[in-house]
Amino acid sequence: MPAPKKYPDELRERATRLAVEARRDPASSVGAIRRIADQLGIHPEALRGWVKKAEVDAGDRPGTTSSDAERLAALERENRELRRANQILKSAAFFLRGGAGPSVAMKVAFVDSVKAEHGVQPVLQALESTPAQIAPSTYYAAKTRPDSARSRRDEQLTVTIEQIYEANYSVYGARKVWHELHRQGIPVARCTVERLMRAAGLRGLLRDKSPRTTRPAPETGRPADLVKRDFTAEHPNQLWVADLTYVRTSAGWVYAAFILDVYSRLIVGWQVATSLYTDLALDALKMAVWRRENQGADLRKLVHHSDRGVQYRAIRYSQRLAEAGAVSSVGSKGDSYDNAMAEAFNSLFKAELVRNKGPWRGLDDVEMATVEYIDWYNNRRLHGELGHVPPAEHEALDAMTQAVTATLETS
Repeated sequence: MPAPKKYPDELRERATRLAVEARRDPASSVGAIRRIADQLGIHPEALRGWVKKAEVDAGDRPGTTSSDAERLAALERENRELRRANQILKSAAFFLRGGAGPSVAMKVAFVDSVKAEHGVQPVLQALESTPAQIAPSTYYAAKTRPDSARSRRDEQLTVTIEQIYEANYSVYGARKVWHELHRQGIPVARCTVERLMRAAGLRGLLRDKSPRTTRPAPETGRPADLVKRDFTAEHPNQLWVADLTYVRTSAGWVYAAFILDVYSRLIVGWQVATSLYTDLALDALKMAVWRRENQGADLRKLVHHSDRGVQYRAIRYSQRLAEAGAVSSVGSKGDSYDNAMAEAFNSLFKAELVRNKGPWRGLDDVEMATVEYIDWYNNRRLHGELGHVPPAEHEALDAMTQAVTATLETS
């Protein structure tokens, strides 16, 4: 199909004027448009449209005049531009909340995120007179210049930070990530770690309070409280603390018992079961005693501290402690901090594993996950109270110190 002809303005005006005048004369009005169109070599329908428009503009025919149509078109165009600017400003509202304006990198990133929908120039115009204003030259310069040394290092550090975060149950905050980076020989400021973690959406895990899981035993023959809230020790196997916690699974409740060495925070014994009977706590104690005695430890100076639960006051439990030469200690009545360290670990276990990695199907599911968690906790998790080293490493350092001291005394 041939393209429509584009008639010269002078020809269009002359043909329109002749046709309008001919239509006003009754003697020549009939067939005036076709006759004049044929004489001037114009398509009749094109001339008919010009005549109609001219008559509307002159007020001889009802309709929207050319000036009104132009004004309406201008208003519609302005309305579209205002709606587009409003959408752009709504998208930019997250950094238009007052205070210092966003960085150039943030502005450029925002323009890139919305340019496919609105175009670059409309976005830059909409941001004028706002804290996010950016000149076109600044935007295009930022798109063409190479990345700065800082931005390249930030990208590399972010990758390493994400690897550390994911490798540690996604529970580390900026402080522990910072210490782990230094352990890996990567010098970086803590504020930089905080900034990069915030930009990557990473945050440390928050712990919630958990209800108690033990039932107090009668007061008859209760051992004394030898700890009195002083959860400190100078060497391993000087003070252990024990407690119970619970895990909700699809098959029902699963209970866990843990024993910690206060000196190193090392978990020396643990057990999971579907009941809260004495065997749960006793199995954890047997594991702890076997592990330490297998390492050649002397437990005759050990103090084993727990709360007033019946599991820890049972005869079989007390007999096993006596066989190892350990002394039993039980928290005082009405003291919410009588076993604070063990309860703190239970809170950590619930936050870092149970709630963080659940839901759980049943006992086998929880037991396997607990094996992996205890291995990570003892051998790789950084502990703030130990100078940000893992518990096993803290004990190894103590053993090296004792060996050096013994050699010096012998010589």
